[in-house]
This record gives sequence, C-alpha cells and structure tokens, in this order.
Amino acid sequence: MQLDSTAFVGDLELIKALDAHSTPVSCGSDYVLFRQDDPAAGLYIVHQGVVTLSMISQDGKSLFAVHALPGSLLGLPGVISGQPYSLSATARAGARIGFVSRDEFTALMQAHPLLSLKMLKVLAAEVRSARKALY
Repeated sequence: MQLDSTAFVGDLELIKALDAHSTPVSCGSDYVLFRQDDPAAGLYIVHQGVVTLSMISQDGKSLFAVHALPGSLLGLPGVISGQPYSLSATARAGARIGFVSRDEFTALMQAHPLLSLKMLKVLAAEVRSARKALY
C-alpha cells in the first residue's frame, strides 16, 4: 500500500494558526511522536526534517511506511474523533515539530470555525489517498 504523502499537508493559514498554539517537540535524537493505538493526545505539525508514518497489521506485519512532508498535520483523525491514533509517527533526529494538545485544538476550532473547513480538506485528502492506495 502506498499513501500519497501530500495528503497530510495543510495550507499555510491553517499551519500558522495551529503553530501559534503549539509547543516545540525536542527531536535531538529519533523520537516517537505517537504509536498506533495510543490515545490521541494532540496534533503534530511537521515544520522540517524527516517524520515516518507507518501502520502495522494485527499480526505485526508492516502494511506501509511513508515520509511526512513539511506542513503535514499528523494525528488529525484521532484528535477530531477522540479515537486512538491509527498510525505511528517517528521523527528523525533534527526534525522540527510542533505539538497542539487536543484541548488547544478544540478551543482553536471553536474560536475560528472557518479553520474547521481547512481541517476537513486535510481529512478528505487523507481519505482519498487511502482509497487510492487500496484500489
């Protein structure tokens, strides 16, 4: 399965709004941002560097791995749905990442409803990419 790495990228206005509410994540060495099936604590913004997204099957086999591009929003489906992360994300040493907690994210979406439409575009791109990969 091959996902389109552009599917996770948000537009500049959305990235700036989220970044204003983010805290930096230290990636002096390789750092696991989240693991598949972990509770969704927040959203991660990839500013630069390498972040690998992956998924494993129930029997432990790798289903895919893809590198996130700068501007990618990671963990969005879990944060919006309140469900566990469906992927794992590992940042390589030197990556520049921002973290927006689930509470901060919710407050931002309530205060700026038009940003929610931009979020829907990212989610829709993720769905389209997954469907194409399955096809």
